[in-house]
Amino acid sequence: MTLTSKHSRLAELRPLSPEAVRSVAEAWEVRMIYESNSIEGNSLTLRETELVLSKGVTVSGKPLKDHLEAVNLGKAWDRLKQLAGPDADFTEHDLLDLHGIILGGIDDHGAGRYRDSAVRIAGSNHVPPNAVKVPDLMEQLFAETASDPVERAARLHHGIASVHPFHDGNGRAARLAMNFVLIAAGYPPVSISPDLRADYYSALEKADAGDFAAWLDFLTTHLDRELDLWLEALAEK
Repeated sequence: MTLTSKHSRLAELRPLSPEAVRSVAEAWEVRMIYESNSIEGNSLTLRETELVLSKGVTVSGKPLKDHLEAVNLGKAWDRLKQLAGPDADFTEHDLLDLHGIILGGIDDHGAGRYRDSAVRIAGSNHVPPNAVKVPDLMEQLFAETASDPVERAARLHHGIASVHPFHDGNGRAARLAMNFVLIAAGYPPVSISPDLRADYYSALEKADAGDFAAWLDFLTTHLDRELDLWLEALAEK
């Protein structure tokens, strides 16, 4: 089945029962929070992330920052689900709102605010633009349109990662933006395993160099896999 046909098949299963969605989504959300934070260097394991989210406990021997990152990303995801109704448009205000939640209590000065100084991306040859240019570049990014929501999701993710508008939390914010667009268009969200960190960054760097198709192909491949997982799980309910 093609991506389009799988998308149509998922639409045919709607309206989905709350029980069916909840049973699939809860496990996925813990995995997503673990994977999105782990890509950025968070030391919590999947099991530890689940304990933090479900029990509200801190894990002995792990930094408080890692605990806060898990809690905050969970809250940001809950906020995203409130905002991303059918055909909802992801706005610059939404990005700042979600970023404010991501860094709440970790970097209150930078939470929900564009950076005011230079940043570098560890391990990348890409140099983000001067901070003075960030507001205009972000305005341009959100003014861009794409008829295909998957392309729109890919362009938003890449644009945020490339501009790197925040001092911290850019990757998590970019992945939330991507998933907002996908969910609003009726697709399942995508989570990227830390095992694929090198391939993920390589695809983004190719887009930085002008090969956007490589990044779009990476995202499409993983969206296709997520569709398979959700269709298989929902078919069993």
